[in-house]
Amino acid sequence: MNFLLETLKVIGLLFYYLLESFVFLIVPKRKKSVSGEIVLITGAGSGIGRHLSLKFASLGATVVLWDINEEGLKETSKLVRKNGAVRVHSYICDCSKRQDIYRVADQVKKEVGDVTILINNAGIVTGKRFMDSPDSLVEKTMEVNTMAHFWTYKAFLPAMVASNHGHLVSIASGAGLVGINRLSDYCASKHAAVGFAESVDLEMKDLGKNGVKTTIVCPFVINTGMFDGCQAKWPTLLPILEPEYVAEKIVTAVRRDQEILALPRSIYFLIALKTMFPVKAGILLMDYIGVFRLMETFRGRAKRN
Repeated sequence: MNFLLETLKVIGLLFYYLLESFVFLIVPKRKKSVSGEIVLITGAGSGIGRHLSLKFASLGATVVLWDINEEGLKETSKLVRKNGAVRVHSYICDCSKRQDIYRVADQVKKEVGDVTILINNAGIVTGKRFMDSPDSLVEKTMEVNTMAHFWTYKAFLPAMVASNHGHLVSIASGAGLVGINRLSDYCASKHAAVGFAESVDLEMKDLGKNGVKTTIVCPFVINTGMFDGCQAKWPTLLPILEPEYVAEKIVTAVRRDQEILALPRSIYFLIALKTMFPVKAGILLMDYIGVFRLMETFRGRAKRN
């Protein structure tokens, strides 16, 4: 009898959640205010990190900027202040080093306060075949793209749990949902970032900390220089994304407590097909849409002098 009752309950809730999701597609959730929140953004010296800094600051948040690139960090701070924001704090931090993350995190807590929105955005890419990837770059990819998330969560999550208030944002990738040729270490790091964020989100729910939200962002290639040279075979289906557009979508997703954001929307459909199709059919589809050979023309961001 217990089995029957619980099964009926689950079926009823499934229909309710599906209906709820459909309704929110038509009538989006109201956006929550981020005014007064303390938003920490890693990799804020350029690209998506810079755009997110500007947008959150314009909404009244205190922004805390982290980057290893001092010049980029100064430029982002300058742009944020130029737009009228005064609550901006910048720190040089090497997100590949656990002790550096902990040291700067302690500094932030003393000088600014408890971070309430954490955005793990810093990332790097090797862009070589696995056998051609130097060990040092493979390790660095995992340290920045994955392990940094562990250490920033360790540093800032306890305060969120204590107050039952906060938001964890993981800027992962579409490469965190499927494997891609010539991106073995990058895909591994982004799959790990997605799995880690999902697992911690479940821990928060299990603890009853429903005020601590999670948003996982899985975009296709973004035009920030990181993937320079990569081309979309069918731009209508999988376009190269502009950073301004992506940043706006991320901010909206955070303000609506959206748990997963894939960009463009066709990513949702392609991932669903991957789970249903045989492996050979999946590879055929990836080749057709251009993902299989995406990295053949990869150059990457030009090195700074």
